[in-house]
Amino acid sequence: MADTVREIERKYEGGDGTGQVRLPDLSGAAPVATAVDRGTVELDAVYYDTTDRRLHAAGITLRRRTGGSDAGWHLKLPVAPGVRDEIRTPLSTRVPGTLTALVRSRTRGALLTPLVRIRSRRDVRHLLDEDGTLLAEASTDAVTATPMRGHGAPAEWTEVEVELAPGADPGLLDALEPHLREAGLRPSEAPSKLARALRATGIEELTAPTPPDAEPDTAGDHVLAYLREQAEALATLDPGARLGQDDAVHQMRVATRRIRAALRTYGKVLDRRATAPVTDELQWLATELGVARDREVLAERLRTRLGEVPRSLVRGPVRARLRRWSAGRNNGTRKHITSVLDSKRHLALLDALDTLLAEPPLRPAAARQPDAVLAKAVLREYGRLVTRVEHALAADPGTRRDAALHDARKAAKRVRYAAEAATPALGKEAKRFAGQMKAVQTLLGDHQDSVMARTTLREMAAAADDAGEPTFTYGLLYGREEQCADRTERELPGVWEKASDKRWRQGLEP
Repeated sequence: MADTVREIERKYEGGDGTGQVRLPDLSGAAPVATAVDRGTVELDAVYYDTTDRRLHAAGITLRRRTGGSDAGWHLKLPVAPGVRDEIRTPLSTRVPGTLTALVRSRTRGALLTPLVRIRSRRDVRHLLDEDGTLLAEASTDAVTATPMRGHGAPAEWTEVEVELAPGADPGLLDALEPHLREAGLRPSEAPSKLARALRATGIEELTAPTPPDAEPDTAGDHVLAYLREQAEALATLDPGARLGQDDAVHQMRVATRRIRAALRTYGKVLDRRATAPVTDELQWLATELGVARDREVLAERLRTRLGEVPRSLVRGPVRARLRRWSAGRNNGTRKHITSVLDSKRHLALLDALDTLLAEPPLRPAAARQPDAVLAKAVLREYGRLVTRVEHALAADPGTRRDAALHDARKAAKRVRYAAEAATPALGKEAKRFAGQMKAVQTLLGDHQDSVMARTTLREMAAAADDAGEPTFTYGLLYGREEQCADRTERELPGVWEKASDKRWRQGLEP
């Protein structure tokens, strides 16, 4: 069983060049009232990674630690600078399968082996407020790092660490920093003990990471930079999708769609004949992830709609049936997502993306300046959207119009993603244009959600009828969804007129 803890901390080292590190008395450093000595603990941790250090390159650490109150396996996933989510499992001789799965998007099945052993003699102080509530733990660590693979030399250093207590105000770290600096400490240059150990022992020099790419210059540079950003998002969001974190699956699906849209839109930059297999696999992944996302959105919509109905009009066990419908799908969805992310097909897609980005099939336009190349591609997508919106507006009400509006929504999304990808090169004009396309996409998305909600309400009403339950409330909700769809259809001409105004495209047109 795994537990997740949000870790917010800052590390400090000696700033006087002597290597001397001393934790000052922080009593009275508002809002700290007292600093209580909690003694010394001995910590012994072995850090694991692939031979080419894929976890470290992604800012992830995996360790097996003994000593202290939280002995066990710890997987730390980056959230923001100084903030990480730590997933903990009990001690075992091998890397737990739970943690192995959470880093599979990085390891792709490569073996995790011991990299470095870090032992710390930790002097601990608890920082308390006037009521005796724990605000933070401040510690001085005397550290010894020893390579586990026969390369590099042992290293020693001392550092100070301040970690917030659960629920404490993150502003406390800012309040304490002047006191620590006054005592001769400065923020550590290394983001973690492992990062410092790799440099101090010489391991980092043996397999130094590739230097960052230069600033994008050509059209190809900009497209590839965007694709790398989205591919990285796919891997980063993988653990959250497995853990059921809010919005992780949705954002993963968005990244998938953005990559696919860019490969299709910028066919003058990247050869579509070479990228087609990847595009097809991205469509498969988006579809699989959509099973979870669409149900999640639909369940929330129905809960909200039901909450708007007066109690006197809720006939029968509607809420209970909705809860069962939602829970049953959520349980199955979680298993489905895990099976998809663990599949050979998904891992092969990630490998194919890496290969594509490492050896991109560039076309001649990739070497040109980005302005004309990217703008022309965005406007081509916009032209397709114009055709679809006009078709939808002319379609007869009912299923034909519903389908046409859904097609227009997908086209609007593709134009938006194309403009967002071009924004670093084209600037505020592309950003404003993307905003207008998002407004169209949002309105059409609400219409499609109403279509899906009505389908589900019909199914739930049929099940309720078979069980001898009243169906009045389902019909009421169905009628409200019809009204919602009618309203979005009436609003569409005005929203489209504004979004299609020439002024939004003037900065893009050659």
